[in-house]
Amino acid sequence: MNVLVRLLGEVSAEIGGKPVDLGTPKQRLLLAALAVDAGRAVPVDRLVARISGAEGTQRSRATLHSYVSRLRRSLGGQAGVERRSGGYVLTGVVTDLEQFRELRSRADDVSTWTDALELWRGQPLTGVDGEWADAERDRLVQERQAARHELVDALLGLGKGGQLVSELSARSAEEPLDERVARQYMLALHQAGRTVDALEHYRQVRTRLVEELGTEPGAALKDLHQQLLTAEPVAKNAVVPRQLPMAPTPFVGRLAELEELDRTALDRTGAVTAIAGSGGVGKTWLALHWAHQHAHRFPDGQLYVDLRGFSPDGDLLDPTAAVRGFLDALGVEPGRIPVDPHAQTALFRSLVAGKRMLLVLDNAADTSQVTPLLPGGGTCAVLVTSRNRLSGLVTGHGARHIALDVLTDAVARSLLVARLGEAQVDASREAVDELVRLCGGFPLALSIIAGRVHTYPNASPALVAAELRESMLDVLDDGDPVASLPAVLSLSYRALTSSQALVFRLLAIAPGPDIGLPAAVALTDLPQVRAVLRGLEQASLISQDASGRYFMHDLIRTYAAHLPLASDVRSQALRRVIDFYLHTAHDADRLVHLHRVDVELDPPTSAPLELADAAAALEWFQAEHHCVMAAQHTASAQDWLKAAWQLAWSLSTFHQLRGHHHDQIASWQLALTVADLDVLVLAHRQLGIAHTELASYAEAMDHLHRALALAVEAGDETAQAHTHTVLARVYEQQGDDRRALEHSFLCLDLCRAIGNPVWEARALNGVGWSAARLGDHEMAREHCQAALDLHREHHDPSGEAGVLDSLGYIAHLAGDHVTAVAHYRESLALQRELAYDYGVAEALAGLGAPHAALGEVDEARAAWKEALEIYEQQGRAEESERVRAQLAALG
Repeated sequence: MNVLVRLLGEVSAEIGGKPVDLGTPKQRLLLAALAVDAGRAVPVDRLVARISGAEGTQRSRATLHSYVSRLRRSLGGQAGVERRSGGYVLTGVVTDLEQFRELRSRADDVSTWTDALELWRGQPLTGVDGEWADAERDRLVQERQAARHELVDALLGLGKGGQLVSELSARSAEEPLDERVARQYMLALHQAGRTVDALEHYRQVRTRLVEELGTEPGAALKDLHQQLLTAEPVAKNAVVPRQLPMAPTPFVGRLAELEELDRTALDRTGAVTAIAGSGGVGKTWLALHWAHQHAHRFPDGQLYVDLRGFSPDGDLLDPTAAVRGFLDALGVEPGRIPVDPHAQTALFRSLVAGKRMLLVLDNAADTSQVTPLLPGGGTCAVLVTSRNRLSGLVTGHGARHIALDVLTDAVARSLLVARLGEAQVDASREAVDELVRLCGGFPLALSIIAGRVHTYPNASPALVAAELRESMLDVLDDGDPVASLPAVLSLSYRALTSSQALVFRLLAIAPGPDIGLPAAVALTDLPQVRAVLRGLEQASLISQDASGRYFMHDLIRTYAAHLPLASDVRSQALRRVIDFYLHTAHDADRLVHLHRVDVELDPPTSAPLELADAAAALEWFQAEHHCVMAAQHTASAQDWLKAAWQLAWSLSTFHQLRGHHHDQIASWQLALTVADLDVLVLAHRQLGIAHTELASYAEAMDHLHRALALAVEAGDETAQAHTHTVLARVYEQQGDDRRALEHSFLCLDLCRAIGNPVWEARALNGVGWSAARLGDHEMAREHCQAALDLHREHHDPSGEAGVLDSLGYIAHLAGDHVTAVAHYRESLALQRELAYDYGVAEALAGLGAPHAALGEVDEARAAWKEALEIYEQQGRAEESERVRAQLAALG
């Protein structure tokens, strides 16, 4: 990273935009003395003279070495002060003086000279003193003066003298005998239509030259005087349009977007920049703020037009009318304006050719409305704002695209502070935080809220927040179409096609925070919905993230949800999308848990997504989890209870694998509303399992005893067996291993009676685990080995992983730590392959113990650290604390 050294003002240095502490004035002087010749060696004698004056001493030489060392430390290695050829050279720096001279050397237009002079921040070498500094300062001032003369000559060459009269009048008064200044002032007066004043100024200058210097004016000044004597006076002042409307205030944030505009709109290649975003997100706010900030960079003027692409009356501005307005602003006499629209456009482009102008084309509807207004040359900058993305402008005209999103919470709060004042915001901190959250970063919504607080005497932030909670759209509708969020959004809605409007309303009722394309197909029943979604995205009403999922801002969704939608259309759409989530989740669950009891679903009203394998199924669950949960809540709210409990069933394996126990409880709690006895048994057992994982043993026991009683009542041996398995685990976790073994044996007997070998294997593992905890290692190993054989015979990797974990535990308790490590590693490999986070954590936690017993401290620490990380992610406090204690014991 180069160091920037500033000499054209106060002497300073920056690294990465941050100021460097240069220390004493002498060190600052040393930096300046080296920086004026940056990259070139400065002999020691010359450096000493620059710092200590012409009478520098041997002591000054010694002191110089000290200053050099300190300067090196100040620059922190980002730049260097190297010793070369009897002197010192400053390397790794960029100086504003170099930049100024480089720009001036290649300046061939107004903007380059302007850029060069903008590098000056005041008197050069401010903050350093001495003979050399004073002399160098004078030389630099002369360089600046020469550049100013060159800029004026360039502007006069473009006929811009009318803009320069005031500046040159002052300069002429300061330097009354400078013939170059006098010539420039006379030419500016002539171009401003004041030829008589120009001739009078020549007379005054000639008189002073004769009286004070005893000389006549030079040839250049005399020639101009002669030309003006015979020239026709200019009829009118040169027209420099300044059409920018007042920028909305206050302005906060948008730093990244402003920097992007600096990079694009200040480009001298005729850059077109399109700012796109939804209504009320602040596109015009940003464009006008930037335009006012940089108006001085466009000396030939600024043109502005509101194209009314989304106006309340729906009356678009014809591009021909906009061109005619530009011609008027440029001072074209009405009689010179052609009748043909194409000829008008050609005249407009001719007039702005070669000029440095800014055009702001606000509120465009589409690319066709903008194209006739684009200048033909490469010197003007164009800002376009639109709710549409104007992809044709990007593709056909190389426009730079800036997608404008909502404000962050911090910037949104800053906007309220700017509008309401720090005192009021601090006094209502919680209410303001809620307003920020409810407005979702929409500048228009935040401005409406601030205006409401200002306008109504009793409208405190707390009161407005309460009103927003009750009826958001009413509060954000203040009656003015320009300052009403519902009205602004309605203009975007009115511009949609019928298909886009229908999909927009349907997306508002879709369950979940976002939606993928397959679910959108099910929701809308439109196989080619991608094109419609692209249209809504172009209109900035929805967005698409990097993974291809579509989402809608909460305020836009609230607006869309209040639009009329026939009840049968709504019901059928919800049924289709819920069926999509249910059948896809069910199929995904079957891929992940091959040996799970199946449930029979009703035929789908929309086709589910086809998933290749267990990995694809888990990936789908991960991406769609929030939407499937939301679909279950929607199904419950619609009283589609069968779909609601079957969604809970289809989610159970994923919830267990990922440790989402709170979500498991929420989904099965909804299933308790079903009247079916089998479903109630299942719901209570699943709730018992989830509460067990969270160590909520009282709640777990309550649900499990209800499940067992209902299963006995129904004569369901399968349900009884599964419930005994869970009861064994609850007793084990509470330290009652004997009761755990009893329930494990009851489960084994039932599984053998049922005749399901995989269930029998799981029950054998349960008996072996409980026996091991009671110290009967032989019984434990016998039952677990039998379980392992059955799981392998029936290709159940999940069950195999669980039994290997048990065998590792048994071997460790029996003192065979090498075998224990081997079993745990086999289990861990299978758990990782299954992406079973819960099992991975258990295997890692178990693996650490035999490693520690073998003195393999590093391996034990690595296993326990990874287990702790997973436990903490899953919110398993008890297990986390146990592993922390084990890590602490390692030292």
